[in-house]
Amino acid sequence: MTKQERNKDFKKNLKLTNPIHLLAVGLGSGMSPIIPGTMGSLMAIPIWLLFNGLQPVLYWVLIIVAFVFGCFLCQKTSDDTHTHDSGHIVWDEFVGMWITLFFIPHISVYWIAIAFIAFRIFDMAKPWPIRWFDKKVPGGFGIMIDDVIAAIFSSVVVWGLSKVITL
Repeated sequence: MTKQERNKDFKKNLKLTNPIHLLAVGLGSGMSPIIPGTMGSLMAIPIWLLFNGLQPVLYWVLIIVAFVFGCFLCQKTSDDTHTHDSGHIVWDEFVGMWITLFFIPHISVYWIAIAFIAFRIFDMAKPWPIRWFDKKVPGGFGIMIDDVIAAIFSSVVVWGLSKVITL
């Protein structure tokens, strides 16, 4: 089956009236016909602004809950649409961005852009071990974990840059 056929099958079986599907596709951002992962990563930013002020412990509890819930909703949406890790499923990008954004030194367009670019580079390039997890770990956990690892890599970059530049 070609990528175009898989996308058609995904869209045919996706129900945006189903809250699980709607969340999995990033409130619709993942339905972009081009670069859905990037669109999902962008959509994660305004949502992050809503909970950014949480105490760090609560922030990380929210991230853990979002990750565990994401394993379920990504698996359920994959099962319902008869696909695995469709590019339209972007909840994993949401969680990856939220992890990366935690490490910006303060809210500014520049730091948000740096976090976004760093995350997209690692998520798209998938250097080792990200690519290994992407290819070898099945199910909803597999969909989520490669983005978490990409977020860890990008967080190190953001943190490191925050120590050497002032924006």
